[in-house]
Amino acid sequence: MKPAGLRQVIIMSEKPRTIKILSVFGTRPESIKMAPLIAELAACPLVSSKVCATAQHRQMLDQALEVFKISPDYDLDVMRERQTLTGITSAVLSGLSGLFAREAFDLCLVHGDTTTTMAAALAAFYAGVAVGHVEAGLRTYDLREPFPEEANRRVAGVLAGLHFAPTAAARRNLLAERVPAENIFVTGNTAIDGIKNTVRADYSFSDETLRTLDFSRKIITMTAHRRENLGEPLRNICRAARRIAEVNPDVTIVYAVHLNPAVRETAREILGDCPRVRLVPPLDILDMHNLMSRSFFIMTDSGGIQEEAPSMGVPVLVLRNVTERPEGLEAGTLVMGGVSEASVYGAAARLLTDREHYGKIKNARNPFGDGKASERILRAILHHFGLSKERPADYGG
Repeated sequence: MKPAGLRQVIIMSEKPRTIKILSVFGTRPESIKMAPLIAELAACPLVSSKVCATAQHRQMLDQALEVFKISPDYDLDVMRERQTLTGITSAVLSGLSGLFAREAFDLCLVHGDTTTTMAAALAAFYAGVAVGHVEAGLRTYDLREPFPEEANRRVAGVLAGLHFAPTAAARRNLLAERVPAENIFVTGNTAIDGIKNTVRADYSFSDETLRTLDFSRKIITMTAHRRENLGEPLRNICRAARRIAEVNPDVTIVYAVHLNPAVRETAREILGDCPRVRLVPPLDILDMHNLMSRSFFIMTDSGGIQEEAPSMGVPVLVLRNVTERPEGLEAGTLVMGGVSEASVYGAAARLLTDREHYGKIKNARNPFGDGKASERILRAILHHFGLSKERPADYGG
């Protein structure tokens, strides 16, 4: 089935050439956000679409691939126990350099800010393959927060020739870095595209713990795993979560605990015996999205959840000191919680007790997308390669 937007594309040649595109990702969040775009590319007769999974995160990535029915054409399988950033980078560079030597591509698409993203962009650059950066232009301008994501996306931004910025603010960041305006397309975020196919009112959870939850209570979904939060920040977050659960008898916290041993050990130590906290393994995307949609609010250090939850009308308490998504703060969909026990607890307590404050956040408009980002990216690619006369209109935010 052809994408809806393709009917409006004006083809400049009766027999246009096919654009050969390689989409590369390695983590579950990347695959979730790339899945709608991969479907859009696969449905376009002007594109020959191939997918490469680096498997930077093996088990968690495979969950998403199964849900979205993505079968990678190439799988680098780079994940190793207690892997390092250096190990991931070198494995991805080595694997992709061999692939690029064997097969020619017109464009390599990378997403966001992972180590896979940075290494894939560098491998494509070395091979003379054009780089398209999906979710381009997000910045904190602090290389340590988030680490290593801020450096990863800035390296990818330097190497990319096509920049698919999710918002006008991201576009302004790129312009300030002297990226040519004609190479920037404001598309909205592909994360919003995927929600249309995952959240359902009649959904039945596959995780046993979630099936037993009483959703008449205030359910708080929690994730916390970022590298810069490991150690004392994560301990502070867990202490705050325990305090929230102990002080509020009508609250249940569901913490989807990352597989990283450092995260699991801290979560079990501080929260393992707390009766109103449920520690669950990483959830597949269907369970996670439907849990989020039924939550009172979400506590998270994730980037993608900051974009997804506002589309569900669910406030987000950000467990970080800074966010590269200031649009959410400006729109009122996000609240910064920091990483101290006092700041996290205080921000959560206000959401639980201040109805006016909570209502403003719950009802704020999502600034991150309208569900058509993948279509805009496809149209931008066709325009860039001369297969469409019309430059797609920017997402208005």
